[in-house]
Order: sequence, then C-alpha cells, then structure tokens
Amino acid sequence: MRWMSAAILCWSCALLSPASAQTRQEAAAADPAKEHVIWVMSDGLRWQEVFRGADPSLLIPANNDGQPIDSYAKRFVRATLDESRKALMPFLWSVMVPQGEIYGNRDKGSDAYVTNGLNFSYPGYNETLTGHADPRISSNDNIPNPNVTVMEWLDRGWKKNEPGAHNLTAGFGAWEVIGGALNAQRCGFTVNVSYDPLTSIPMTPKLDLLNRWKLESPRIWPDEAFDAPTFYTAMEYLKTQKPRLLYISLGETDDWAHGNRYGFYLESANRVDSYLKQLWDFVQSDPEYRGHTTIFFLPDHGRGSAPTGWQSHGKDLPESKYIFLGAMGAGVPARGELGAGTPAMRQNQVAATVAKLFGRDWVKETPEAGKPLPEIR
Repeated sequence: MRWMSAAILCWSCALLSPASAQTRQEAAAADPAKEHVIWVMSDGLRWQEVFRGADPSLLIPANNDGQPIDSYAKRFVRATLDESRKALMPFLWSVMVPQGEIYGNRDKGSDAYVTNGLNFSYPGYNETLTGHADPRISSNDNIPNPNVTVMEWLDRGWKKNEPGAHNLTAGFGAWEVIGGALNAQRCGFTVNVSYDPLTSIPMTPKLDLLNRWKLESPRIWPDEAFDAPTFYTAMEYLKTQKPRLLYISLGETDDWAHGNRYGFYLESANRVDSYLKQLWDFVQSDPEYRGHTTIFFLPDHGRGSAPTGWQSHGKDLPESKYIFLGAMGAGVPARGELGAGTPAMRQNQVAATVAKLFGRDWVKETPEAGKPLPEIR
C-alpha cells in the first residue's frame, strides 16, 4: 500500500564535496543479436540513501517502531557519506558504478526525474515500461495497462522472427499491480507477481519450495509479497529458461518507508544490492550472458526528505519526482558517478534505451516516448 503525504521538509546533512574529474571510457556497442537485459526496480528507494548512505538523523527509535537502532547504525553509518553509501550498497559502489554509470546525485548536479507529475507507483511503472506518461493511469488501482510496454513489443518481434521461440521475456513483481502494469492478460510472456505460484515453466525442487513459501508465509501486505521469494523465483527462471529480457520489481523499500520503519527500509535496500550482485555473478558465470548483458537499476519514484517527508511521496511532495538510474554491462560506458554538466536523465528514456540495445527503435514505434540515452549503444 502506498500512502501519500503533503509534508515537504529539507535534508539536514551537508552536501557532498564537488565531484572530481572522471575519465570517460567509451563502451563497445552491444550486439543486438546476442544482447540480454536485466531490468531491476526497487520501489520508492530514495536517491538520498543511494548517494549519501544511511541518514543518522532518521535512525531514531521513533522511526523504528520504538525498537533499538544501534545495530542499524553499526551496520550502515560511517564517518563519511562515501563510506556510508558503500556500507549500505557495496556492490553498487564497488562494481556497478565503477564499471558503468549512475545518474541522479543532485548533490553533485546530476538530475534524474519522472515526468508524469504524480510521483507514485503505477504512473511511474507505466512511464518506465512505455516511455511516456498517461493521464488514464492516475491511481494505483490494478487495471490492465492500456499501453503496450516495450517488453511486450520486443517479445512480439522476437516471436515473429523466431517461430516457436518461447520464454524470451519475463516479468516478476512483489506487488500485484506489476501484473497490471505489464498487462499480464495480453502481453504473451510470463508474468509472476505477489503471492502467485510460478507454473508456466517445468517444476524444479527449488521452484516448488518457492511456490510453497509464497503460499504459506505470513502476509503483512495483502497485495505484496516480500522481496526474497520474488527475487529467487526470478533467479530460478533466469537460470533455467535463459530469457533475453528479464524484469524484476521489488517493493519492500517503499512499504517499510510508508510504515515508518527506517531500519527495515535500510535493510531492504542492502538486500536489493545483494540481489544485484547475485544477478551479476550469474551473468559472469554463464557463457551466453557474459559480455552480452546490460543491467539497469532504478526506482519508480523518489520520496520526501527528513524528518517525516521521507515516509511518503506524490504530487504534493514535488521533490519525490527525483530518482536515480544505474547501468552497467554491454553498451554502457564506464563513466562512473555523473555530475554537473551531464544532461538530466528522465524516467521516460529507459524504455527506448532498452530497445536500442536490441537494435530496435521504440520512439519510431511510440513517438510520445522519451529518446534513448545517447551514450548507451
């Protein structure tokens, strides 16, 4: 559940020091015939934690259901912001950013933002997946997306050109509304969300256990499973079916923030980072994926600021339009952390960028979509 608040408050920490000059490395172009994309979203994960690490001012018992916060401070708070963000998301800052690039550190002059003006979940997922906002999607109601996503379009093209091909595309989501955003009723590829068992592929012992886990585990949120069964179900699909395009939407960062559980929110962000590492480790271990895979990482929207705005987002919190985008792999230059002078990145550019890696022109198909990021090729 995604509630919205009208509170708009300011961050109390000092700004990061100006970014040093970075060596820009051109990326070899992706091979469309061999390309794979893994597309990961973490709902409502703030750019502030991604770039600054844990905010000590929020690590108080009042933001942790009255429970002690010492263990979270020990795990995630460090003497500097650079050290803190590495403690929270070690894979992102040790591997993904140095080998790829990341937009959205507003402290260093890099902007990344949504264009839909609503700054909450379904409009953000639609914008990311289709490349444009749609006034018909103005709530989080679980309605089938009237728009064709870039995933559906790519999958149709592959199946047309490769008769008999299957399991080339798949989407997984902790939140049941991801099924609506992908239009599971129409899209023609595997979509597995919330507590639903995955039954579209041959059963394995691990998949059977995951399906039972979803069925039998406690349900804090009636429409959203925990991230772990969602992620590991997607991993089982990746390892056994080898899709060209895999989409994973995780939700705990949003849910725990809405619930005013900052410690749990930090733990969820840290787990998402570990999931990115597991994905990349698999990519490097598999000949089909190694050297031919791009990973994208972003949220659907941002959030407000400390001391209370961080819990929510929406059009009444204009700052919650700000997001981030990390990318690494085939076609992505090793530009690292982007700063002042870099053109702003918009959420509506992601769909066309994914299509571009596969040698397809999404903007030609959908003129209202944002243009692809020019440096990813």
